[in-house]
Amino acid sequence: MIEKKMHIVLTAGGTGGHMFPARALAEELLSRGHKVSLVTDARGQGFGKDLQDVTVHRVSAGGIAGSGLVRKAMSLCKLVIGTFQARKLLRSINAEAIVAFGGYASVPAGLAGSQLGIPLYLHEQNAVLGRANRLLAGKARNICTSFRKVSHVPAGQESKITLTGNPVRPAIMVLREFPYSTPKESGRFHILVTGGSQGASVFNTIIPDALALIPDEMRKRLHVSQQVRGDGSEDIAQTYRSNGIKADLKPFFDDMPERLAQAHIAICRSGASTITELAAAGRPAILVPYPHATDDHQTDNARDFTDAGAGWLMTQACLDASSLAERLISLFSHTQILQRAASCASEHAIIGAASNLADVICGTQANNGDEPSTNENVSTGAAA
Repeated sequence: MIEKKMHIVLTAGGTGGHMFPARALAEELLSRGHKVSLVTDARGQGFGKDLQDVTVHRVSAGGIAGSGLVRKAMSLCKLVIGTFQARKLLRSINAEAIVAFGGYASVPAGLAGSQLGIPLYLHEQNAVLGRANRLLAGKARNICTSFRKVSHVPAGQESKITLTGNPVRPAIMVLREFPYSTPKESGRFHILVTGGSQGASVFNTIIPDALALIPDEMRKRLHVSQQVRGDGSEDIAQTYRSNGIKADLKPFFDDMPERLAQAHIAICRSGASTITELAAAGRPAILVPYPHATDDHQTDNARDFTDAGAGWLMTQACLDASSLAERLISLFSHTQILQRAASCASEHAIIGAASNLADVICGTQANNGDEPSTNENVSTGAAA
């Protein structure tokens, strides 16, 4: 099918979880010859200098779940102003389709587009439909999802669900060419520890203390790559040194694909991008959901991954050095379990998400029956 060339507007907030899939879709649409614009708020930084073909526009936006009457009133005012700004903008640039990626910054353009009769598509990165996407769900033509089961879908909107997956950066997708390497007897155990965009200060104490409880012979084989933000990195480093553990501690790893490739197990939060990258790379993980995530969506993300046999969920409330050490000792003593989990992770990945998403928007999606978008893939729940 020959695609009609369109002007497609993407709208997303400033956080990486929303902006990365938007960027991946922009690249895919540009490669197909479409014109692409981005509508964001004051925080949005756009896609960088290497995507200069995407024009960035900014409108007013305010959080739709603020606490306190004054804050809610201010957010509502910003939302109304932003919607009027977006209406004027969308008319002036002749937008032909809008794709909203969640976050409050996507609401004004989504609302304005629906008022103007422009087809609206939503992309949800998490296993819980976000509040912005819930608000826009009734106005959308399709709700594209990253997980096979999605909760908090408004009643009556289930038929709009289409499973496309969450786009993964090319540097991670390359890891599919490098299968998981089971820890060798007397070889290194590589542990990758990350905290996601929210950080994970709880990891800074519990993980070093847990690794100190591992038997000496096993402990000497450990190599830890740990993301450490804020103060205390020297204390953490000293704990590792005093226990004979080799460790690389940095606030940010610019070689994350390489470290993920080496990892025998990851210990991390369960944001959508993290889960997607673990599956794409085929690496097992112990997942500790961020307990303050909106609607506890990280727990749902983690359950999707662990129910597939790809890892293990440990809630932060129950996480302590002793229980984590016990888990790691068991896994490193039975490496076939790690190998099986890695295989499950790889099999659970949804490949070609950016292309799948573009196919939906451009009307070229083929239904191959592999991933039916039926009510079996969603569950409804009242918006919190």
